[in-house]
Amino acid sequence: MDKKAMLGPKVRRLRRDQGLTQAQMADQLGISPSYLNLIEHNQRPVTVPLLLKLGQNFGVDLQAFAEDEESRLVAGLREVFADPLFNGSDIKNQDFRELAAVAPTLGQAVVALYRGFRGARDDLQALSERVADREKLHLVQSSGFPQDEVRDLFQAHSNHFPELEDAADALWKDGALEKGDLYRGLVDWLNTQHSVRVRLLPSEVMGYAVRRFDRHSRRVLLSEMLAPSGRNFQLACQIALLRHRDLLNGIVEAANLSDDEARRLARIGLANYFAAAVLMPYQRFHEAATQVRYDIEILRRRFDASFEQVCQRLTTLHRSGAKGVPFFFMRVDSAGNVSKRFSGAGFHFARFGGGCPRWIVYEAFRTPGKVHSQVAQMPDGTTWFSIARTVVKAGGGHRSPPQQFAIALGCDAHHAAHVTYADGFDLGNTEAATPIGVNCRLCPRLDCSQRAFPPLNHRLIVDENLRGLSPYLFAPPSAE
Repeated sequence: MDKKAMLGPKVRRLRRDQGLTQAQMADQLGISPSYLNLIEHNQRPVTVPLLLKLGQNFGVDLQAFAEDEESRLVAGLREVFADPLFNGSDIKNQDFRELAAVAPTLGQAVVALYRGFRGARDDLQALSERVADREKLHLVQSSGFPQDEVRDLFQAHSNHFPELEDAADALWKDGALEKGDLYRGLVDWLNTQHSVRVRLLPSEVMGYAVRRFDRHSRRVLLSEMLAPSGRNFQLACQIALLRHRDLLNGIVEAANLSDDEARRLARIGLANYFAAAVLMPYQRFHEAATQVRYDIEILRRRFDASFEQVCQRLTTLHRSGAKGVPFFFMRVDSAGNVSKRFSGAGFHFARFGGGCPRWIVYEAFRTPGKVHSQVAQMPDGTTWFSIARTVVKAGGGHRSPPQQFAIALGCDAHHAAHVTYADGFDLGNTEAATPIGVNCRLCPRLDCSQRAFPPLNHRLIVDENLRGLSPYLFAPPSAE
């Protein structure tokens, strides 16, 4: 039976959100209450006709509803229990799958609890280092937890917000914006609609800031270090915060985030989403991306955007009737710190700790500016196509040098034929794919010469008379 058709917990949550009894929902779907009960307990699949009725009667997004969230939750649980803290636990993969299928809310709570634990542990480590260095003792607030909450918010919406897309389209119409002079149009809109003037200031005046809104003088101050695409982006962000604050707040409040810090981060992220939609209007961008087969260099020139802006925008193309290739996206620095990520189409990023050194994103730092391509296979057999390239964020002069990141953009290998960068790859030859994993703790590939940690469910063997490809030797995995 198709695992993706077993959507019982989702149906149960939908029914409860609608305030319906099983008998009431069953009546609307034209099935018996006993059959609905079996569906909610994953003893019957949700058939295609029934899925269509759910969409018609309750207005749900069928693609998002049928998406295999269970596999993502299983990956998250597997990563949590890969922590050495659980080395003595006899937890099998089947346990993860059963928890994700029967009690997904509980599974998500376990992941959230572990996230909080990791944040507290990182704080303690930072505090210990400060004590060891005899620096001034003070508590360090964790920044990981609010960021992860916001990432989960965007993931829950499949990184697509139709109301923000509509607002961006309305700005083009109401502001009579012109493709060749977007900056002037945004400046005029701020001046006429919000009595806000725009000034470009030297870097020594702006300091670390690239945009600052002065409420008292009603001015948007931009750093001269911003590229033209960055100036347009920052002005569009300011318009979102001035004109559409109620819209942003509505999305944030519906997410039930834990604290004000997370809510502020979410509001900024949504303003950034709006800005990208202004720079690259959905219909024109989708048509162009499809026509040029997702050639990022052409798209960035056509829409006067940066490489990173185009890559992020490509992950948002989920409008009903005009969908693009479902891409995932990640931005990482040379130390392996992930500052942005979106797991489109089910690609499993490492939520805690480092990633896989075999993945092409880390290779990009060796040849800055070059686009690298790779077909990679995860341990579960799924095959992915991805590209990676370095990008540079402008600095503030000699004392504040530019920042270099690597950008990864990819999709399931089944979609790669639509992407120009995949030309020349034998996408059907899985044996030629590079074997990668989520991270070393979760990867079962014992022959990897780049392994940094022992894998989960393998006992470490210490033999001073034998050296393998990696520093570790392992006993066979525990039976599942």
